[in-house]
Amino acid sequence: MAVAVVTGASSGIGLELAREFAEHDFDVVLVAEEPEVHAAAAEIGGRALQLDLTDPAAVEELVAQVGQPDAVAINAGIGASGAFVHATTLEEHLDTVDLNVRSAVHLAKRVLPGMVDRGSGRVMFTSSIASVAPGPYQAVYNASKAFLRSFAQALRQELKGTGVTVTTLMPGLTETKFFERASMFDTKLGAMPKKDKASTVAHQGYEAMMKGRSSVVTGTVLNRVQTIASRFLPDRVLAAVHKRLSKPGTA
Repeated sequence: MAVAVVTGASSGIGLELAREFAEHDFDVVLVAEEPEVHAAAAEIGGRALQLDLTDPAAVEELVAQVGQPDAVAINAGIGASGAFVHATTLEEHLDTVDLNVRSAVHLAKRVLPGMVDRGSGRVMFTSSIASVAPGPYQAVYNASKAFLRSFAQALRQELKGTGVTVTTLMPGLTETKFFERASMFDTKLGAMPKKDKASTVAHQGYEAMMKGRSSVVTGTVLNRVQTIASRFLPDRVLAAVHKRLSKPGTA
């Protein structure tokens, strides 16, 4: 049976991605820091690994436990909302970099060589439509998602012709625990009532990954419109718009 690994799989998009793999007869390994990952794995018939991937040793343990997977969804991510200088801590931002960026690079470096040597494999990175704009009050989070988008597309080009594909998942506002964990309910973004369902995002992401597509902007047409529009607007305009939506206390 083919093996799939999903990080950040205790809830939200990660859990729904794991469910997609399970429904398509993969042996699924769900990875997350939260103890809820065990219940999530039991629910879909997968295996749970409770690991804090901000720790490099945990990434190495993950690789040792799963061996050579057939598909990997590098989905784990966190963010901190608030002004960089006084409203947030250094630890919050470094944790964001460690999980969103460092652990993604670390895990990719461990799983991709085996896939290339075998001549087959699927890897997907969860970025965000936030990656297309600078993010005042989410400065490190947006930057981390921009890194993932760039990194994934660079790897995709390097791996052309190897039998291994790399897909970038680009969700918009989604019904997950992210806004609660990032303390964003007092922002216009966090308070927006209409968000995409995590199951919809995961289904569209899974299909794109299995088809070997380069990227997929999930959810509503508006998400795709925003992504396309960002190509024609200068960063200063994009940053100003984001500032109005993400500033704490504006909900």
